[in-house]
Amino acid sequence: MRKMMISFSTLLLTATGFACWTFVHFEDIAGWGWIVVLVLLNAAFVPTTMLSHRIQNRWLRALNVASGISIGFLTFFVLAAAACWMAAGVSRLSGVPMERSAIASVSFGAAVLTGLFALFSAYWLRVTRVNVALPNLPPCWKNRTIALVSDIHLGNFRGTAFSRRVVSRLMSLHPECILIGGDMFDGAKIDVERAVKPWSALSAPSGVYFVGGNHDDYGGRRAYFDALRKTGIRVLDNEKIDLQGLQLVGVHDRETHRPEVFRSILEKAGLVAGSASILLAHRPSNLSVPEEAGISLQLSGHTHVGQFWPWTLVVRRVHGKFAYGLNRHGKMLVLTSSGAGTWGPPLRLGTRSEVVLIRLEAT
Repeated sequence: MRKMMISFSTLLLTATGFACWTFVHFEDIAGWGWIVVLVLLNAAFVPTTMLSHRIQNRWLRALNVASGISIGFLTFFVLAAAACWMAAGVSRLSGVPMERSAIASVSFGAAVLTGLFALFSAYWLRVTRVNVALPNLPPCWKNRTIALVSDIHLGNFRGTAFSRRVVSRLMSLHPECILIGGDMFDGAKIDVERAVKPWSALSAPSGVYFVGGNHDDYGGRRAYFDALRKTGIRVLDNEKIDLQGLQLVGVHDRETHRPEVFRSILEKAGLVAGSASILLAHRPSNLSVPEEAGISLQLSGHTHVGQFWPWTLVVRRVHGKFAYGLNRHGKMLVLTSSGAGTWGPPLRLGTRSEVVLIRLEAT
C-alpha cells in the first residue's frame, strides 16, 4: 500500500510539473508562486485522504476536497499541455505560424471549461431504466421494479444533503424493492449516524437491503452496518432471503475476493435450483462462482466506469464488458451501475451519476 501511494504521489507531481511548465513556457509567464501552490495542493491529496480515515477535522476535510478537485482538473491540464506541444509541432512542420500564447489560451481554457462541466455532471443524479428478463420469475414479480443504487461514498465530498437527494429520487420512483450495492461510506472519519439519518425516510413495499463494499471496510464495517440498521435498512449479511418467491442473496465485498469463501457462502445460502435469484455483490468479479451456483442476475457497482476519460479506458480494460450496463456471463446476467457518488476527484465526463430502475420480466 505504501509503495502504491508513493508511486501515485510521484505520478501526480510529475503530471503537475509537466502541465505547469508547459503553461509557463507557452504563455511566457514570470513568477512561480502559483505553481508552488498548485503542486502542494495536488501533493496533499494522498496524505489528506489517509489522515481523513483517522481524524475528523473541517480544515482537513476542506483541504482534501480542494485537492481532490485539483487533481481532477489536472487530468485535463495534462491533456491541454500535450495539445500545446502537438500544435507547436504541427506549426513548425507545416510552416504555418501559430501564436504560442494563443495555443495555450485555447488549450488550457478548454481544459478549465471541461473540468467545470465534469464537476457539474458528477452532482447531476439521473435515472437509468433497464428491463431484465429472468427465467422462472414468480408471476407476482412480473413487471415490478427494483431500484439499485451504489457507491454513495459519504465522507468528505458528500454528506447529508446528497443523501437526501438520493433518497428523494429513489422514493419518487416507487419501486417494489430497493437494493444498495455497497460503498455507502467513503472511509473518512465522520459522524456516521448523522450522515445516514436521511436514509431513515427510505422505504419500499418489499424492503430496503444493503451489502458492504470495499470502502465500507475502511472505517470499520461494524459501526457502519449498525448505523444503517438503525435507519431500518436490512443488511444482508452473507445470506439469502425470500421475497415472495424471488431469491435475494447478499454477499459483502470482502467475502467475494476469495472464490472458495464466496462459493461456500452461496452453497450455505440454500439456493433453490431453477428458481429466479438475484445476487447483490459490490463488484463484478469472480463471476464464475455465482454463475455456477445458479444465480440468475448479479447486481453490482464499484467501477464508477472510471468517472472520466481517460480513466474510463483503464476501468474498461480491467473489467471488460462488465464495467457497466447489462451483460451476460454464461447463464447469468450481470448489471453494473456507475454509482450515485464518486471517489477521489468529484468529476464525471462520459459517465453518469445514477440510480437504476430495473423492471423485471419473465422469459
